[in-house]
Amino acid sequence: MELTKRILYHTSLAFLLLLFLCGDASFAAQVPLEEPEAEESDYSCLDIPAKMTFCGEEIDLTRFDRRERMDRELLAFRYMHSTSVQIIKRANRYFPVVERILAENNVPDDFKYLMTIESNVSPLARSVAGAAGLWQFMPDTGREFGLTVNNHVDERYHVEKSTRAACKYLKRAYANYKNWTSVAAAYNAGQGRISRAHESQYEEDALDLHLVEETARYVYRILAAKRLLARPQAFGFRLRASDLYPPIPYREIKVSRSIENLPRFAKQQGTSYALLRSLNPWIRSQSLPIHGNGTYVLRIPDPEGMRYNPRLLRPHNPDWVVE
Repeated sequence: MELTKRILYHTSLAFLLLLFLCGDASFAAQVPLEEPEAEESDYSCLDIPAKMTFCGEEIDLTRFDRRERMDRELLAFRYMHSTSVQIIKRANRYFPVVERILAENNVPDDFKYLMTIESNVSPLARSVAGAAGLWQFMPDTGREFGLTVNNHVDERYHVEKSTRAACKYLKRAYANYKNWTSVAAAYNAGQGRISRAHESQYEEDALDLHLVEETARYVYRILAAKRLLARPQAFGFRLRASDLYPPIPYREIKVSRSIENLPRFAKQQGTSYALLRSLNPWIRSQSLPIHGNGTYVLRIPDPEGMRYNPRLLRPHNPDWVVE
């Protein structure tokens, strides 16, 4: 649109110049000529709160460095539109599951926002370093906290199991720090690095530590995610209930014997291998070996429940939508 206006403007200039050269200046003077107005862009900034709470701990954001760090993360969510919108859409499907498990394990609900910035609320997320799933566990860390990780099964992609493993990690870290903000920073940098920084810099508050940029931004990104998901409209995102991703109904099958051919098994269950993998993203191959007394629970999608019905879709958080 802006390019079209400017082409018309410069074409008008050329036409008027031709009229002057031909001696018809009186007509040229009657032709209005206006510089096209630039299209308006919304570069408005968000209000920066004077304080926020994280896991019941109050964080003062009035000091210049904290305020500017918070500003940076709020602007990131405000202007990385597609990612922010997808976060809100996916949260409608996965937050109810994650919230329930956090509550069952006495882990503060605010850690769902840590999960948000780790994976953008995608259970299929995978980093270039090899971290995977909603909580972005590395393979060895996943195994340490009870997850199976091999060529056939990778429970880092299992929503419930990975969330329970994250609860174990977070509670172990809290036993060390007795402070949830330090626990959050340690999730990014590792407990050893945060502990050494506390000791060498003589600081008790993790937000007062000098850390590498990624870790220094980490807690503020969590707070910004909390702000985004408290009221998306303040960031310029006006979603309807029908825009959100609903939970997918399914039935469960307990499997205690190896499945050699999962595509054939899926057909026998009235679904496809692609849909079986979609509801069970922890499956990583076309077979499912089971050893000893092991069992797995497979989710089979409900054929009718897979179809969207906007009239029945209810937001997990009414503040996410404008309807």
